[in-house]
Amino acid sequence: MKRFYVFVIGIALIILLILWIGPQNLINTFKTVNLKWIFVALLIHLLAVGVRSFRWGFIIKKPFEFKNNYVVKVIGLFAGNFSPMRTAGEVINAVAGKKINKIKLSEGLSAGLTERFFDLVIVVLLLVLASIWVENTRYLSILGATLTIFVISLIYLVNWREDTSIWLYEKIHPFLCKLPIDAKLLDNMHFKFRDGLKRMTGYTNSFTTSGNLIFVAILSIFAWILECFRLYIVFYAFNIEISFVAVIIIFLIANIIGVLSALPGGMGSIEVTITGLLVVFGVPEAFAGSIALADRLVSFWAVTVLGIIFSAYYARDILGEVKKYTLDLKLSK
Repeated sequence: MKRFYVFVIGIALIILLILWIGPQNLINTFKTVNLKWIFVALLIHLLAVGVRSFRWGFIIKKPFEFKNNYVVKVIGLFAGNFSPMRTAGEVINAVAGKKINKIKLSEGLSAGLTERFFDLVIVVLLLVLASIWVENTRYLSILGATLTIFVISLIYLVNWREDTSIWLYEKIHPFLCKLPIDAKLLDNMHFKFRDGLKRMTGYTNSFTTSGNLIFVAILSIFAWILECFRLYIVFYAFNIEISFVAVIIIFLIANIIGVLSALPGGMGSIEVTITGLLVVFGVPEAFAGSIALADRLVSFWAVTVLGIIFSAYYARDILGEVKKYTLDLKLSK
């Protein structure tokens, strides 16, 4: 029920945005859009997902399983889109990878956190550069970079440092003990999580070489550039001129606020943020709202449709894997 309320909030924000701009104003603006360039933006987004899929495959040492990697990555992105702060993305990515890529769950979790780590490092670098180049969003850029550095540090401690990851879990476990959970289940959970963290950090450290990390960083930069370029093409579709640096700032800040809002996939919060930032950059309100909605159509909703299609085919296997792992926790060690 709480999840339903969260979705209602996201949808309500989109409705309020439409009402604020005016439905007729949006309709008139959309009449001016060049649909050819919207289609190009869609292809660019699918290419960005392809780059992320190849990166996933490289980390799990199966880079040329193009079909499987693409399916796993889309399912993970789809799950992230419909979970607060996209927290389910890495978990479902790992479960899908276990079932489709035939890898261990710990390897999938390691790969997902490694991807998130590099994505956020690039976000920080871009925000720092943005704070230097663009004055009217300087403080937002610095704040976003500071918050992102905190998350990066946490991911590093969990994904690379076995002793710290186990220490963090040991600090959380007493709170779990206060919940109405069977004592045997708690004991087995304690064993499973400790063992899982050891396996996950072990795989991460075995993968961590200078060559591997540089290549993952290059793929991450390329994926981010494609994402920003997609938004830039959406501007072009509406015949709005804007600098690529401004597009990067708008894209990054909107996504950070989308995550901090804890709304599924930033639904509503990202659309409102993009619109507000565009107005700050001097874009008329009707065009700002139209660009925000159009960009989310070719990114968020395109992945959602693909995710529904892929999940419909693989859902039973993936849910079966989740159920199997859950039941396994219930067994005594």
